[in-house]
Amino acid sequence: MEEQTRSVTRETDFHFGRLRAQAKAWLRRGWPFAAGIVAAFLGILLYFNLYPNPIPLTDDEVDQVVVNAMASATPPPSYSSQVYQVILPSMVLIRTTGEDADGEEGNGVGSGVIVSANADILTSLHVVAGATEIEIFYADGSESTAVLTAADPENDIAVLTPAQLPEVVVPAVLGNPNAMRVGDEAYAVGNPLGLAGSMSAGVISGFDRTLPINDEFALTGLIQFDTAVNPGNSGGPLLNRRGEVIGIVTALANPSEQNFFIGIGFAVPINTAASAAGAPRY
Repeated sequence: MEEQTRSVTRETDFHFGRLRAQAKAWLRRGWPFAAGIVAAFLGILLYFNLYPNPIPLTDDEVDQVVVNAMASATPPPSYSSQVYQVILPSMVLIRTTGEDADGEEGNGVGSGVIVSANADILTSLHVVAGATEIEIFYADGSESTAVLTAADPENDIAVLTPAQLPEVVVPAVLGNPNAMRVGDEAYAVGNPLGLAGSMSAGVISGFDRTLPINDEFALTGLIQFDTAVNPGNSGGPLLNRRGEVIGIVTALANPSEQNFFIGIGFAVPINTAASAAGAPRY
């Protein structure tokens, strides 16, 4: 009996030994895999600790982000600001000294625009009519005297030639008034009431208008516009949205016979005005 018990014990020890040996062999072969699982788990845990999920924005925060983005956006420049930058180097302020209608010495202010590489200046004839001295002031701050070298009384157009040119001569680009339509944008740059380099914006109101000057004379073929102009704008350019000169401002209409703007201005089409400076009609 004792011998049987020792035999069972040896057999049991043998089986346990085999199991321990198998377990050790499995651990030797499987520990890299287990270590990889543990490492992956630790890596995931570390990632979520270092990079937690973002907190969703509230509706108010989203609205504020949109407002901030819109506030920081730079809008494109307006047509009027581009037109002003295009024409400004070609503008001149005209000051005259001479006798007024009553024969008394007086001063006048008007506008003009450079239209050639020689700095020939287009303006309205009535701006310089009767002047004994003409001074012009360029956009760069320089100035010069000028003389009347050509005139077209039927269209109230004059050409001035300056004694001194500006450092850089920038002739204006002449546009095509025949391409304009009623309702198109119209810009005026000039010196109303002596306020140099002023700009106003409006639209074309009509074409081929007639403006009686006196009982014997009337200007014809004029462009009508509602762009604000006042004394001092005369002789300055009327411009399209590309900054091209489509007319020379010549007059404003006012049934009250007061010399201020009420919404109706007139310009000589540039294809008519430029002919006084030697350009062909087009």
